[in-house]
Amino acid sequence: MLIFLNIILSVIIFISGILVFSFKRKHLLCTLLSLEFIVLSLFYLIFNYLLNYEYEMFFMMIFLVFSVCEGVLGLSILVSMVRTHGNDYFQSFNILRC
Repeated sequence: MLIFLNIILSVIIFISGILVFSFKRKHLLCTLLSLEFIVLSLFYLIFNYLLNYEYEMFFMMIFLVFSVCEGVLGLSILVSMVRTHGNDYFQSFNILRC
């Protein structure tokens, strides 16, 4: 019963992260935070699955490495956007302007 509640909790967290990602898309920082929230919910879901079936936890290390790389890439895009355009609004970001 506890495992079922953990799965339901992680699915609710995942869905709320997707809702925030789709509704709060004006700022790049809000979208990056919601993506990290989705990654954390996936981490929690995979961790419970691997813990339940007594599998190796080596996959969790690989997943964490890729999620950290995703976060660093997003932050570097955010920093370069703030340096070139002055803010993180998607509305002020014009692809045609150099």
